[in-house]
Amino acid sequence: MINLTEDQNRILESYMAGILSWNEKVNLTNITDPEEFHVKHTLDSIMCLDFPEYEKAKSVIDVGTGGGFPGIPLAVCSPDKEFLLLDSLNKRLKIIGELTEELGINNVKLLHSRAEDAARNKDHREKYDVCVSRAVSNLATLCEYCLPFIKVGGYLLAYKGPEAEKELENAAKALKTLGGEAIEIRDTQMAEYGLEHRILVIKKVKPTPKAYPRKAGTPLKSPL
Repeated sequence: MINLTEDQNRILESYMAGILSWNEKVNLTNITDPEEFHVKHTLDSIMCLDFPEYEKAKSVIDVGTGGGFPGIPLAVCSPDKEFLLLDSLNKRLKIIGELTEELGINNVKLLHSRAEDAARNKDHREKYDVCVSRAVSNLATLCEYCLPFIKVGGYLLAYKGPEAEKELENAAKALKTLGGEAIEIRDTQMAEYGLEHRILVIKKVKPTPKAYPRKAGTPLKSPL
């Protein structure tokens, strides 16, 4: 069971209020009911908090952060870690930046870029202990987006649904090509809320070849 402090709960409630307010002008989420938001965004985001792979990490990148999930809830709950939130839509990042400044969330940096481009930047390639992502891309595509950012020995925590096993099976070639190895599919505590959410734990066991990621758009159009 994950227990949050009063201050963490306050910040997360305020962040939700800010996202829902901005959502009236900019599409950040389809979930507008506060109770549903709390479950499907906030609680779902922090389901990896007690994973040993996450606990020992110092640097975390959230690829395709959207409205700041899972990155912001994790950052609020893990002030000892440094986070980079990556998204291809700058409009979203500006809102996240404004809210984090207002709420005093100081362990978050933002990067406006496509994953395929950022992963070729030496400042970000194989620099992170853990990559988290709730992006809806199929796992083979997601691995090409994410694994290049992770240090050898680090982990990708991919938030998935009930089809996790099938996705993992279909991504076997991508994992082998990109230097990843599947460790485990972990059920989260979301079943009590009626949600079949699971997290795929993938270890980076060797460097990603320089040819990857391929040029922007290719991983989505032609998954490995």
